[in-house]
Amino acid sequence: MTTSHHKGTVTVIGGGIIGLCSAYYLVNEGFQVTILDQGDLKGNCSSGNAGMIVPSHFIPLAAPGMISKGIKWMFNSRSPFYVKPSLSWSLISWGLKFMQHATEKHVENSALPLRDIHLLSKQLYSELAAVPPFNFGLEDKGILMLYKTEGTGEEEIHVAEKAKSLGLEVDILNAKEVNALEPHTSLDVLGAVHYKCDSHLYPNALIDQLIEYLRIKGVTFHTHTRVTGFEEGAGKIKKVYCGDQHFASDLVVMTGGAWLPSLASSAGLNIPVMPGKGYSFMVDNTPRVQHPSLLLEARVAVTPMNGHIRFGGTMEIAPIRHQINRKRVEGIVDSIPRYYPEIKASYPEPSQIWHGFRPASPDGLPYLGYSQKMTNLIIAGGHGMMGLSLGPASGKIVSELALNKSPQVSIEAYRPDRFQ
Repeated sequence: MTTSHHKGTVTVIGGGIIGLCSAYYLVNEGFQVTILDQGDLKGNCSSGNAGMIVPSHFIPLAAPGMISKGIKWMFNSRSPFYVKPSLSWSLISWGLKFMQHATEKHVENSALPLRDIHLLSKQLYSELAAVPPFNFGLEDKGILMLYKTEGTGEEEIHVAEKAKSLGLEVDILNAKEVNALEPHTSLDVLGAVHYKCDSHLYPNALIDQLIEYLRIKGVTFHTHTRVTGFEEGAGKIKKVYCGDQHFASDLVVMTGGAWLPSLASSAGLNIPVMPGKGYSFMVDNTPRVQHPSLLLEARVAVTPMNGHIRFGGTMEIAPIRHQINRKRVEGIVDSIPRYYPEIKASYPEPSQIWHGFRPASPDGLPYLGYSQKMTNLIIAGGHGMMGLSLGPASGKIVSELALNKSPQVSIEAYRPDRFQ
């Protein structure tokens, strides 16, 4: 905390995890913060996700293997990664950029920046969990990367060796060792990589507690308030328009999740993001699963939280549409007993299926930093599947940028105008 005098006014666009965390660090530094959200703060990606904090994710989605897998998966609507064929220019241009970045060199260049921002976020989560009245089920049990086939095992062990060289804490386990970690249920796997550097939490509690904390700290929330345009002048954003009301502030922070590209384009910026639609549902945690896991071949996330298990997965790259694609959810349901034979998962009631749109950038890296076009605009978005994991680090970096300080980790790789 710094001195109590007023540092300036900030308008944060978007009330997902990135917007809320930005507001948290800004208000604690003495800024006066207003949050604009087009929904009611409840429906965004941040509450239905797998709740994982993942320093293990130092390989961006744009990686060499994804092109061949993606092409194979594209024609199978039950597959984990599905690009809905479409003639939209935004999808084609995103796809071409994705292909350009799916190289070993890009993976190599991204490893350190991703490791550092995840580790910063993990540390900030531990600090946040110690602030009363925060209590969002943060647990440091690591995450098990479970595999059933030799080929996947080889790939994963190769990644684990790379993780070790980056200083991350990782164990390579055989089937017997995996089962010893889960005494209350059996696992049908060949082995696993246990990323002890990872953690998990209950995102619904985190989001509710952040909103409550910010209200008490005097942050103003405007829900059901959609940004319709900007007034610019002298290289700055002068006003943010929401229909017939407008907001003026010293600084604007643009988050906005999967809606970032249209927000950015109304400010004259090109920030490519495609919505990666994912689904999740909860079941009672009987038998007791103790560790979160990723079912590697199925690309399904399994997280014990709040007495339940949340199963989540799929990455469906397509324009934003709200109906539930039954086959995608069936793909998740069908994969569960292949790894956890004692868990009898049946197809959930439609009302129990959550879906959200992950903001996927074409190179798999977030956008974080000042816009070069407008001196009072900070962009923080495009986190893909890592939004929850990177929330506190992104918010902390936004507050450091607002104070004109150098961020504590390098954000060079995340320049928001890299596709300009």
